[in-house]
Amino acid sequence: MPRRKQTIRKRKVQSDNRFNSVLVSKFINNIMRDGKKSTAERIVYNALEILSKRTKKDSIESLEKALANIKPEVELKSRRVGGATYQIPVEVNQDRGLSLAMRWIIGFATSKKGKSMAEKLAGELFDAFNNTGSAIKKRDDTHKMAEANRAFAHFRW
Repeated sequence: MPRRKQTIRKRKVQSDNRFNSVLVSKFINNIMRDGKKSTAERIVYNALEILSKRTKKDSIESLEKALANIKPEVELKSRRVGGATYQIPVEVNQDRGLSLAMRWIIGFATSKKGKSMAEKLAGELFDAFNNTGSAIKKRDDTHKMAEANRAFAHFRW
């Protein structure tokens, strides 16, 4: 993080090979562990195949709708004012909202037990597509907390 007015340049993410989509490429990069990109690609592509069979729609369309359903609009940031720490509701940037949605889906899919990662990921995406599941609950909890702390919004910086 720069201390002065320098800005951090955003890197361009190349689109993936199969769907030619930047969104899928970002999703693959989030799944990837220890630099094993081919394994992450296999997991995501299998999950999208399973998702398209369940929703009977295009897999990219389903993925976009699932992520749009999970994306939070507000989040809480801690701010220290006069010895007390307040949770201040702040609007979420588009890029941050997308990364939070991906992180939540992947986290909840990873925490499930029993099935393969592709099946767990497809299940989480399907739940998000239908506005149910753990990630939707997480988004709703975030919004409720932000609503409860709306009184501290005047501390926003």
